[in-house]
Amino acid sequence: MAKLIILRYPDPRLHTVAKAVTRVDARIRQLVDDMLESMYDADGVGLAATQVDVHERVIVIDTSEMRDQPRVLINPALVARSEEMTFTDEGCLSVPAIYDRVRRHARVTVRALGRDGEPHEFEAEGLLAVAVQHEMDHLIGKVFVEYLSQLKRDRIKTKMLKKVRDEERD
Repeated sequence: MAKLIILRYPDPRLHTVAKAVTRVDARIRQLVDDMLESMYDADGVGLAATQVDVHERVIVIDTSEMRDQPRVLINPALVARSEEMTFTDEGCLSVPAIYDRVRRHARVTVRALGRDGEPHEFEAEGLLAVAVQHEMDHLIGKVFVEYLSQLKRDRIKTKMLKKVRDEERD
């Protein structure tokens, strides 16, 4: 397995719309394994392929306390959304150390292919529902900061660009 480089906001590649996976083969399974390793290494709960500069509809998520229940979502689709909404603090591996409240559906039903290429469906609520919606946004080129006001987005962008410059000097 290989740890992948996670793109950082405001990298324009984060706004690329992912294409559907046409075949779940050894390449996709290796991508999934590498994404899981990278997500766990970065202490995240979810990672979309877009965040590692692979523009295919692949997501990995693990919201379990023991970090031992990975979920693989290939070509995910939301087939149902609750009318009830929730506001939760969200963060993102592509926007490190930045958290803010985002409005999401409280419950969703998801249909996707697993690592084995077999279809499955599940209902999610709480952190899992938030993580699914957050990662699916990445697949359409949307980063959670885009739900925030323009002023907040500008501040975050400035902060992230400064962080990159500081790291390049070190």
